[in-house]
Amino acid sequence: MILFYLVLGSVFGFTLSRSGAADYNFIQGMFLFEEFQLYGIIGTAVALTAPSLWLLKRYGRSITGQPLKIENKPGHRGNVYGGILFGIGWSITGMCPGPILVNIGEGKVYALAALAGTLAGAGAFGALYPRLAKPFRLPPLQVGTGEG
Repeated sequence: MILFYLVLGSVFGFTLSRSGAADYNFIQGMFLFEEFQLYGIIGTAVALTAPSLWLLKRYGRSITGQPLKIENKPGHRGNVYGGILFGIGWSITGMCPGPILVNIGEGKVYALAALAGTLAGAGAFGALYPRLAKPFRLPPLQVGTGEG
């Protein structure tokens, strides 16, 4: 099964690389409203994913026939703060988590700094969340999937 995920991840990374979705200049151009190719890529992803998720929810089974339950998560102000921080980081670095790995795979050394920042930010989030939850009225942090 791990080989399947490795192949799937490689195809995804190749697609990100060839489409320009991992290219710093394309991403900066998107945020400056100078390049519109990535809006099309994002729109295509939404157009393909939305019906697929609808079918998964409707039939409640995965492609292998295993039971599947997708729960809606409640919205809270942490979604807004997190989205803003994510957007700022994406705009500054020109990368979100997937393209960081694509850029590293392409040999772009500066992506290692983005990876280090991502890991440091995730660590800081985990360490500071208990102190930030009360003043920002955030929900309790759930660790893991709850399945074991």
